Amino acid sequence: MEPQANKPEHEIIMSKRQTLSITGVRQVESFDNEEFLLETVQGFLSIKGKNLQMVNLDVDKGEVSLKGKIDDLLYIDEPGPQEAKGLFSKLFR
Repeated sequence: MEPQANKPEHEIIMSKRQTLSITGVRQVESFDNEEFLLETVQGFLSIKGKNLQMVNLDVDKGEVSLKGKIDDLLYIDEPGPQEAKGLFSKLFR
């Protein structure tokens, strides 16, 4: 087992399906008012909802805060080289 000190922490805290705080974010891949796609230390995370807005982004700490009506959180494993095009084209139809 790898020591925890070497891995950045990844946590999601949601309150009343209206606010979301996420740590362990590597980068924000894309976003609009209905979907955010984040790359986290544990894979890609798709967040879907309505009226989604970014409240806070701290790139150095890897923290993102969102607000809006949160309907769906989905982890997407990193695709292999051949799967990448198909996976992302399905996400952004």
